[in-house]
Amino acid sequence: MLDVFNGLITSKVRARILMRLFLNPDQNAYLRELAKEFDVSPSQIKEELDNLSSVGLLSREKRGRQINYSANTSHSLFPELHSMVKKAMGMDRILESIAMRLGNLELAFVVDDYAEGKDSGLIDLVLVGDIDWVNLRDLVRKTEKYIQRKIRTLVFTPEEFKNDSKIMENRAVLLIWKGKENERQKKTISNTE
Repeated sequence: MLDVFNGLITSKVRARILMRLFLNPDQNAYLRELAKEFDVSPSQIKEELDNLSSVGLLSREKRGRQINYSANTSHSLFPELHSMVKKAMGMDRILESIAMRLGNLELAFVVDDYAEGKDSGLIDLVLVGDIDWVNLRDLVRKTEKYIQRKIRTLVFTPEEFKNDSKIMENRAVLLIWKGKENERQKKTISNTE
């Protein structure tokens, strides 16, 4: 996953911070949390957080004695960096290969580790819609080989999802597909080509 950024970004710590915070910009992290997660010294993390903050890529918010950092979504490079991180994590491949051929997919979420920007090797997907199960199994198997990560899926009908909202409680959640919005985007792209 970090190989994509190795030639572009010389510091592995910086690349990991960008991956962690730009995958899900709603998440934030503080210095000691990142140092523990990446198993590096707090001084290394602080240096990179200071560098990324000074150029405006990260936002800082003080909460008591703790400073939380998050991706600066208003920075002009945010859309490109967010896209690059998603590609490096394999999100674009998962989304394209699964969502386009599953039937009536209304919502798709990545939850837990990947939604937090952590590459644990296991991607948890929550899919909502009228899903073609045969295609789903085949696509997951092929996509797992392609991105070299395990994919675990949890599928709900729209009614089940509305009635079982607790499934998303106390979890990191990243929305990666919203049916009607994605259909409009595809039409716009195909009309401009």
